[in-house]
Amino acid sequence: MLVRLTRRAIIAATFCVAAAAPASAHHFMGGKIPETFAQGFLSGLGHPVIGPDHLAFLAAVGIIAGLYRLQVFVPALFVLAMPIGVGIHLAGLTIPAAEVVVALTVMFAGIVIALGQLGSTVRLAGLFALAGLFHGYAFGESIYGAESSPLGAYLLGLTVIQTALVIGFALLTRQVEARGFVLAPRLAGAAILGIGFASLVAQLVPGA
Repeated sequence: MLVRLTRRAIIAATFCVAAAAPASAHHFMGGKIPETFAQGFLSGLGHPVIGPDHLAFLAAVGIIAGLYRLQVFVPALFVLAMPIGVGIHLAGLTIPAAEVVVALTVMFAGIVIALGQLGSTVRLAGLFALAGLFHGYAFGESIYGAESSPLGAYLLGLTVIQTALVIGFALLTRQVEARGFVLAPRLAGAAILGIGFASLVAQLVPGA
């Protein structure tokens, strides 16, 4: 039963990502580099939302935190590592296949949720920190070349929206769990896995 539902969720998520790809391929500012504090802040707020893979991972972090009552510092590692990843990009350092790694982190997080196997807190902390670096590196592409004011605002916006989403997903997961919907988080994990898989295919097969 769970295998069948997982397969359906993956197929549905794949179609959702394919439909969203044309919109998410463009920056929140329409491809322009933010020039003011307000533009930078709005860009930071919007960027994670228009990228299905980034949004899926944020959902995964919140769901895992909600399911397993993780201490705050564990999911916070993702949010804290993200600016470092942005900084790596802005420093001109190249990380090969960064978007592929981003997709893989989404898939792995989806598998963890779908199977209901948390593993060690240390392993999760490592996953969140590593994912934060690579997701941040990907975010850095849209702010590369910006002045310090919009850049700082962009990072602030990213931090605010990601923190809010993680907390929101964690609280929602606890409410769902409290109402006895045991399969709901696992189905969400399957959908997240599907989004990660679709993103991986899009990176490995141009035009897919």
